[in-house]
Amino acid sequence: MLTISQLAGYAGVTARAVRYYHQIGLLPEPERDDSGYRTYGAAAVVRLIRIRTLADAGVPLARVQELLDAGPEEFADGVQEVDKELRAEVRRVQDTRKRLARLAAGEHLALPQSVVGYLDRLRGLGVQERYIEMERDAWIMVAAQVPHLIDSVIAKKHEDLDSPDMVKLYSLVNDALDWRADDPRVVELADILERLRIRAVEAGETGADGFDDQFAALMDATIVESSPGAERVLAILEERGWKGWTRIERVPVDRLNTQPGSVGQHAPPEEPDPLPGPPSEPDHADARLRRDRAGAVAG
Repeated sequence: MLTISQLAGYAGVTARAVRYYHQIGLLPEPERDDSGYRTYGAAAVVRLIRIRTLADAGVPLARVQELLDAGPEEFADGVQEVDKELRAEVRRVQDTRKRLARLAAGEHLALPQSVVGYLDRLRGLGVQERYIEMERDAWIMVAAQVPHLIDSVIAKKHEDLDSPDMVKLYSLVNDALDWRADDPRVVELADILERLRIRAVEAGETGADGFDDQFAALMDATIVESSPGAERVLAILEERGWKGWTRIERVPVDRLNTQPGSVGQHAPPEEPDPLPGPPSEPDHADARLRRDRAGAVAG
């Protein structure tokens, strides 16, 4: 007969583990001898080895008892079920490690790779880091609201950067955070934004943005509060008949097809949908997102 230490040694576990298996009912606790010591036989060694083997294979202790008492078919089915659960756990851990690796890069926090790539392109255009940080924060909020649209929206943003007006827009916003409301460049910025809005309307690139009213109002407030110049840009656009920033609520029909650089001959809808800011969204209902109103302080 074996003592608890000898049993543990034969099975390759610790005496503490044996006591724990007694406590949770995996290993029956034997009678004590006249001296008050537990004594074990061969059956206990075999059962303990089976417990250790299942636990080492990754079977949760809560499932070990079930498998120990199962017949051949039930045992095979149980092992397959445990394996399925373990594979799912492995995938979860791998995904967690990938997310942690992205977080280590800083900008990947709450941002998909497509947005990070776009921000890197803006850096290549010479956009200052403090503006990049503001646009990054806006994209974090947008991506959380419409995660299923963000990649297609960013793809269109890359296309829009081929426009001289968009390149000029970003060159202006570099300094826009420091502009006073009476800075003459505010009018130039408003002119560019209006041309981009006109093109979007005339190309039929208007529609639902996926945002609720509260989120649109939050984005508007964030942009307007960014600088006196941004507030003045919005005021100029309203003087010209445009209403709204993140979500355009009114389109001045008399401004269409009349501004330098406007394109297309499409009349605006009688009751226009919310108008995107520069640049325009993909031309399908689910992807008509207000990108630049969410992504640019000045535009």
